[in-house]
This record gives sequence, structure tokens and C-alpha cells, in this order.
Amino acid sequence: MNSMIRRKFIARAAVLGVVLGAGLSASSLLCAQTTTIRWGESQAASHPQVMMAERIAKEVKEKTGGRIDIQVFPNSQLGSNKDMVEMVSSGALQMTTEGAGALAAFLPQLSVIEAPYLWRDAAHMAKLSATPFFAKLNEDLVAKRGMRMLNVTYYGKRHLTTGNKAVRTPADMVGLKLRVPPVDVFRAMAEAWGARATPITFGELYLALSQGVVDGQENPLPTIQSAKLYEVQKYLILTEHVLTPRLVVVNEAFLKSLSPADRTIFHAALAAGEAWQNKELLSQEASLVSTLKSQGMTVIEPDLAQWRKLVLDTVPKKFEDKWGKGTFEALLAL
Repeated sequence: MNSMIRRKFIARAAVLGVVLGAGLSASSLLCAQTTTIRWGESQAASHPQVMMAERIAKEVKEKTGGRIDIQVFPNSQLGSNKDMVEMVSSGALQMTTEGAGALAAFLPQLSVIEAPYLWRDAAHMAKLSATPFFAKLNEDLVAKRGMRMLNVTYYGKRHLTTGNKAVRTPADMVGLKLRVPPVDVFRAMAEAWGARATPITFGELYLALSQGVVDGQENPLPTIQSAKLYEVQKYLILTEHVLTPRLVVVNEAFLKSLSPADRTIFHAALAAGEAWQNKELLSQEASLVSTLKSQGMTVIEPDLAQWRKLVLDTVPKKFEDKWGKGTFEALLAL
């Protein structure tokens, strides 16, 4: 009798083990199929850069049946620009979007692609991603920092704004405290105009302007609008001094962990999102001067030749060792 009970117990335990094992396998499989990607952004949720990321997230989720979930964190929720790039490098964060100048802290030669007065227009800048030069930069960034630049997106033409001083010529910039990103090329540009370059992270910019820590700043029109800088700046000076490429950056090990099929979906969504964002930014730039004027800003259209000459006479030469001899000129000629 005891032997029979023992056999029944063993049989039931075996059945239960199969059921539990199947349940654990199903649970493990579900976990393995669900991938969460965190995408950190410094821009406000209303900026086309963030809207692009949200569109990409939606497309990827739909096309993978929810297996890949991209979560977008705008407004520097995950830290400063530098913090987020470092997190992508370490693998603590999967993705971010950043300017080339800031990324140059990790790969110095990169700063050339955000040099002042380099790109003629968005179409000229778009040629960059297909060049051997950009491919080599990517190889170096992967090897040295474990992250890859996926897309070169258009971020807009950068212009100056000031709070209390009408600026028309570089002479008006002498002594003016100008906020610039913490990027050496931007500092050199501001100094070429005679300004006092003051590096401040983007997340702290509005407060710095409102408190008079700096007298002015420079950014593309959609950024000025989405960050509501018109509330704390009176003058908009259309200097067009930099056409900014902004780069979608991903942790390389994470990217390789995706299956080939999922990488195809991911890259297709990125391409579609980039195309939408570039078109949206160009469209906004065409109307935002009038919008910002209606919001109280005084718009000044300066003689661009004066601004360009002071920068081109000094900045490319100053960074030639970092960028490589002839690199600026080669990109200019694309």
C-alpha cells in the first residue's frame, strides 16, 4: 500500500513538474520577447526631435507586435546631455540624440561636423552620412566608446537671441555674455565675435536667461519656440551661423543584441522618423520668424558676411590639428 501511494505521489509530482516547467518556460519566453529601449532627450516634448522619437517608438511597437517598447524621456529627465551620452556608452541607457559638438567630448574629431559656416543647407548636410569620413568616425566611436551614430538628422539653423541689447554687428557682441553649449568650437566662435562665451547646459538655459546669468544665447528657431525662450529674450538676430546635425546614438552591444529582423524594423522606423522630422523642422523654420515676432520678439536681419568672416578667419585654423588637415574644406566641398 505504501508502495502504491509512493508511486502515485511520484507520478503526480512528475505531472506537476511538467506543468510548472511549461509555465516557467512560457514566462521566460515572454520576458525574452519583450525588449524595453529607453531613449533620453534634452528637448521639450513639443520639439520635433522628441516627436520623431515618439513616432519611431509607435512604429516599432506596432511592427514587432509589442515585443520592442521604446520609452522616450524628454526634458532632460534622465540627466544632462553629457550624462545621457555617458549612459549610452556604458549601456545604462540604450539611446539618446545629441549634437556632434557634445559628442566630441568622446571623439574629438566629431566636432567638425557642427562647425560654424560649414553646411550650406539641409541637403548639403545630408551628404555627410554616406561619406567614408563618417563611416570612419563611427568605427572609432564604436571601438573607443561602445556606441554608434545611426542617423544624421537636421536640427535647424542656429540664430542669436539677446535679452536687452539690440545686436546688429559683431561689434555689438563685445563683452556680451553669450550662453553656448559646453563645446569648445562654440566657445571659439563666440570669442571670434568678441562675446564672453559662457557654457551652460540646455536644461539650465531658461533659468539662466531669466535670472540674467547670461545676456543671450543661440539656437535654431524650433528650439527657441519649444523651450519658450521668447519669454526671456527680446531680440532675435538671424545670423544662421551653424546648421546643426543632431545624431541618433545607440549602445552598440544593445543594437547587436536585436535579431536581424528586429534591426531591419528598427532602422526602417528610424529612417521614416528622420524624414518626417527633417521636413517638419524645415516647415517650422519657414514660419517661426513671424510667430516669434508675434510673441513679442524684435527681429534683426544682419549683414551675414561680417559674422562669417570673423569666424572663418580663425576657427577652422584653430581646430585643424583636432579635425585633421583639410577636413573642414573637404566637407565644405561635398
